Amino acid sequence: MSERGRGQRGQRPWSVCTSEMLGLALAGNGLDPDEPVLEFSLACSDLITPSLDRKPNTFVAVSCNTSEPFWTKHAQTEIIEGTSNPIFLSSIAFFQDSHINQQTQVKLSVYDVKDRSQGTMYLLGSALFTVKELLQDKDHKLHLTLRSAENERVGTITLVAWQMEERRDQRTPVSRLPDTINGRTVLSVDESLTESLGVRAKYASLCKDTFLRSAFGGTMSRMYRFPTTDGNNLRILEQMAESVLSLNVPRQFVKLLLEEDTARVIELEELGELSPCWESLRRQIVTQYQTIILTYQDTLNNLHNYKGPSFKASSLKAERKLEFMPTNLHVQRMRVQDVSGFDHTYDLVTIGAPAAHCQGFKSSGLRKLIQKFEEAKKIIYEEECSALSSSQSIVYIPQDIVRAKEIIAHINTLKTQVSYYTERLSRAAKERSSNGLERTLAILADKTRQLVTVCDCKLLASAIQALNAARPEYIASKVSPSADAEQVVLRNDQDTLLAKWSGSNSRTSLHVDWHEEEWEKVWLNVDKSLECIIQRVDKLLQKERLHSDSSEDMAQNDQQGGSTPKKGNERTRAFWINPASAEDSSSSSSSSSSSSSSSSLPSSQHVQPSSSSSPPSPTPPSSSSLPVACHAGSNRNSANCEWSEALYPLLTTLTECVAMMSDKAKKSMVFLLMQDSAPTIALDLSLQYRRDVVFCQTLTALICGFILKLRNCLRDDGFLRQLYTIGLLAQFESLLSTYGEELAMLEDMSVGINDLRNVTFKVTQASSSSAPDMLPVITGNRDGFNVRIPLPGTLFDALPREIQNGMLLRVQPVLFNVGINEQQTLAEKFGDTSLQEIINLESLARLNSYYEQFKEVLPDDCLPRSRSQTCLPELLRFLGQNVHARKNKNVDILWQAAEICRRLNGVRFTSCKSAKDRTAMSVTLEQCLILQHEHGMAPQVFTQALDCMRSEGCRRENTVKNVGGRKYAFNSLQLKAFPRHYRPPEGTYGKIET
Repeated sequence: MSERGRGQRGQRPWSVCTSEMLGLALAGNGLDPDEPVLEFSLACSDLITPSLDRKPNTFVAVSCNTSEPFWTKHAQTEIIEGTSNPIFLSSIAFFQDSHINQQTQVKLSVYDVKDRSQGTMYLLGSALFTVKELLQDKDHKLHLTLRSAENERVGTITLVAWQMEERRDQRTPVSRLPDTINGRTVLSVDESLTESLGVRAKYASLCKDTFLRSAFGGTMSRMYRFPTTDGNNLRILEQMAESVLSLNVPRQFVKLLLEEDTARVIELEELGELSPCWESLRRQIVTQYQTIILTYQDTLNNLHNYKGPSFKASSLKAERKLEFMPTNLHVQRMRVQDVSGFDHTYDLVTIGAPAAHCQGFKSSGLRKLIQKFEEAKKIIYEEECSALSSSQSIVYIPQDIVRAKEIIAHINTLKTQVSYYTERLSRAAKERSSNGLERTLAILADKTRQLVTVCDCKLLASAIQALNAARPEYIASKVSPSADAEQVVLRNDQDTLLAKWSGSNSRTSLHVDWHEEEWEKVWLNVDKSLECIIQRVDKLLQKERLHSDSSEDMAQNDQQGGSTPKKGNERTRAFWINPASAEDSSSSSSSSSSSSSSSSLPSSQHVQPSSSSSPPSPTPPSSSSLPVACHAGSNRNSANCEWSEALYPLLTTLTECVAMMSDKAKKSMVFLLMQDSAPTIALDLSLQYRRDVVFCQTLTALICGFILKLRNCLRDDGFLRQLYTIGLLAQFESLLSTYGEELAMLEDMSVGINDLRNVTFKVTQASSSSAPDMLPVITGNRDGFNVRIPLPGTLFDALPREIQNGMLLRVQPVLFNVGINEQQTLAEKFGDTSLQEIINLESLARLNSYYEQFKEVLPDDCLPRSRSQTCLPELLRFLGQNVHARKNKNVDILWQAAEICRRLNGVRFTSCKSAKDRTAMSVTLEQCLILQHEHGMAPQVFTQALDCMRSEGCRRENTVKNVGGRKYAFNSLQLKAFPRHYRPPEGTYGKIET
């Protein structure tokens, strides 16, 4: 929700209608791109029907023409039943794309509906007027006589135009202008909307805002005027738009999956030569991956070849070519202007339940499938453990598998960072920047030590042993170890090495001392290489400081007429690192380094990290790798070269040692994961594919919601602080039943939403203001995805420094589900509702945790204001009571969760099977509840307003977009099972294919 305060300003009626003002009235409001060029409300009086024993059920159809004799239907009002004097809540709005002018004729046709369920109606009467007549009237109010087809008078229709405020620079000052026109409030438009991008404006147009327009399109709008308890009126703009992200996000996401699985195949191939049994296992796994890769390639081709609308209709939810696209994804907006002078915007995202429709639901959904998969893995693990006593195999526990994936991720990240800061250090040396050298070295040392810490673990040592044992040339003569430490020959692809049995207390398998020792030398090489660099940088900086001090001394001596020769200024220092040296020499060099560090100008030393398995050292004859003699008396022009050449061989060695350590560690972890996945690879990949499909649909909706929230809250410092401190709350509302296929859909959806916890956002500055450059960019893999949101420069500058500096923004997703249809009745009487209860309990715990985090670190003024007398802790307590109550179709859970989400600056999502029918009921109900609770809409018109939105609002048009008909897919029998507030008005539903 967003709010914008305005000073209380008077509004002026159009008392004099000049041609200039007429033109202005129809030019559209330049201050607000969503303002209609013309809006009027309708009311009828004294309607006469042929049957005097019944009062009419009427609505008004509005048609217009600019080129006679063709009439085009423009809009219609809701149906008001049983009165001869109806006052319609839906106003008639002409937006800029209507292309009306002063000469446009408008026809008002009043219909009497005899049977709403059958759609039986007849024309009661009609009236004509031109736009110019309405604008020229002193009060912009027309009373027109309704005449039947036989030209008989059948009543009166009254229309009142709503005034749009003129630009300040185009109006003349008028003192004490009236606030109303004929008893009806005239609402002005905030001048802060003069900027097309409205940098600090809370309201951004879906139609005109450059940033939002890059992601959303096909916007349709509806206008309403609802009375309030204090006798004023609310002006409501309802909008619905589709998003190009429905296609853009799946294309990016599938491409990332394709790259990830291709990389996995490459990793398996890079393991090198394996013994026949392991090679056969690798071939099986690679074959399975290649099959799934082909599937992703076909999907990506289908998505790129798709030329349809930028949303997937509900009738296509089982279309395999489009299975990664979310079903019927739209953004729904309600903008409210009230007499208090505030503008409020409420956004939510509607999406068909994220589920793998193409794969079906006979085998249940993701939740149960994952549970079955984990049980199968557990059985295999237990079988391997029981066979361990007769085998030398190494069995890894599930925690090892998780740890292995973490190690790979850490190695990939840290290796890249070490490489980056190594290059930065080299650049600082070339530039002879003492501060840069110190700062960069500190970061490089930290990242390198983190990498060494990751690699210094027993799991890696045992995995390296297992990989070595899987080589075809590996030979181990297994005999009973004696007390005399019998030697055993091990042969691998590289060379012949020696290892020792551990003695009488060893385990039956080959002891890993040799492998652990050799692996220790590998990561110790990295550690010692880093120490060499640190020591060398210290010496260079010491020398720099001494040179600076001696220059000052010499200057002073010159002034005193004498000079003191500088000791050792002709001595040279040579640092040489040889990765192929023995380990013991490194220890001696370390001691010599420490002893020489006390000397301001030490003699040359050799710092030598050990290990025979280290990478080859830089070739000594090469001029780039030879130790450089640095003379204190060298001139300043060669000083930069001195620093760079002194550090070059050390940095090269560190890079090579890090590369070798990372390579060994990563290969061993890949081999470990290969062993783990081999028995269940087919099931694993099938399950992963289903999870990918569901997650992609959910991710697309999340990105849409994030973009809307970020754009609308650019001036809300409290929200932005909350965003980078504890993350974004994403609350999903589901209306799925827990019976039949929808139960499996709910399982899919719950897993997809939980997986959103692995998503982070990062806001960047867009390279240009063109639409493609402002679309989100997704990076990462299944372990974690990052979504980069490019903002135009003017918007980016409005962000706090923390977000501008690239802070990753987290997401806390929650899901509340309450089934409301007839299938839920069956589930409650004969089935099982436990899944719904578990999901709601889990989400309640997360929601409470999120609020606790908020209270710990943020003040209450970060949250939006509310007219509600119920505080957030009380709301959470009520929600907890309802979640634990186990009451059938307890929709209070949905209402309270939605209010808590809005009060916590969250993003709202609403779903049912296709986001078309039950979702429409929920969205319109939520809008009316907001209007009543937050804006004082009169309670006596609540039901009428609800029916009005459902019959003439944007969600009715959503049914047309999906199935081609303006009816919700319900029948009378079904609706008897629905909670009362979720039933559409008569005549708006019927049998239709969904």
